[in-house]
Amino acid sequence: MLDFGRLVTAMVTPFNQDQEIDLKETKKLVDHLIATGTEAIVVAGTTGESPTLTKDEKLLLFEKVLEFANGRAKVIAGTGTNNTKTSIELTKAAEQIGVDGVMLVAPYYNKPSQEGLYNHFKAIAAETKLPIMIYNIPGRTGVNIQAKTLIELSKIDNIVSVKEASGDLTQMGEIIKNTADDFYLYSGDDKLTLPVLSIGGYGIVSVASHLVGDQMKDMINSYLKGNNSLAASIHLDLLEFFEAIFVAPNPAPIKYLLNNNGFNVGSVRLPLVTVTDEQSNYLNQVYQKIMDRN
Repeated sequence: MLDFGRLVTAMVTPFNQDQEIDLKETKKLVDHLIATGTEAIVVAGTTGESPTLTKDEKLLLFEKVLEFANGRAKVIAGTGTNNTKTSIELTKAAEQIGVDGVMLVAPYYNKPSQEGLYNHFKAIAAETKLPIMIYNIPGRTGVNIQAKTLIELSKIDNIVSVKEASGDLTQMGEIIKNTADDFYLYSGDDKLTLPVLSIGGYGIVSVASHLVGDQMKDMINSYLKGNNSLAASIHLDLLEFFEAIFVAPNPAPIKYLLNNNGFNVGSVRLPLVTVTDEQSNYLNQVYQKIMDRN
């Protein structure tokens, strides 16, 4: 089984002033993420503003991030949509490009049943040899992939992990307990990284790691080495930051902070809007606290 690593970053998509993809800044960001502990990069996920990216833009990003990473980190392509046929086509195209895996979000808006969810993911898995990370985020999709459904999906050979952003530790525990040891559950919420590790989760698909990757890697490694008090201390130091970067719809807050700290990733595309003055002041204050401690 391919190991995506413990610290995975759901990367923002850098845009220039015309809101077109900025490849120069994308390379700079990829280099930065890898240098600060990221082991795999999710491209064109929610944080990458996938709903506003065209198919051609996604394929360009898959190709270029793979080139920029150059084997230093795994590349996971966000190929899931709420259209099974479209998801299969995009997954096949990503496989041709050579990505290391794909992430498939639960179909949004059309609210399929649990049977529909199972058959959606099963159909895509049958059309690719790539390892698949399923992405459960009910707050955005309007549907929860229940533990029972996920457990059944885990029995499909190339469905190897799940990004769980339900926030439900009981559901996550049920999945961990009833899936094979080589099926990995990742937290989809930065603030739950340590709690999820403590119940047997494998890692985090992170937004915060854009700017605090080193600290998150230290927290994960401290926990794995049995230094729970240090891991807890780092978790508590970062907790306000984890909350702050969701003060407005993701990725507007993290893009604001990146722009303010040497990365010209541009604004978000409509229908998202940039943070307000009040929100930006709050973000700056919280981030400065972290910088002052390090």
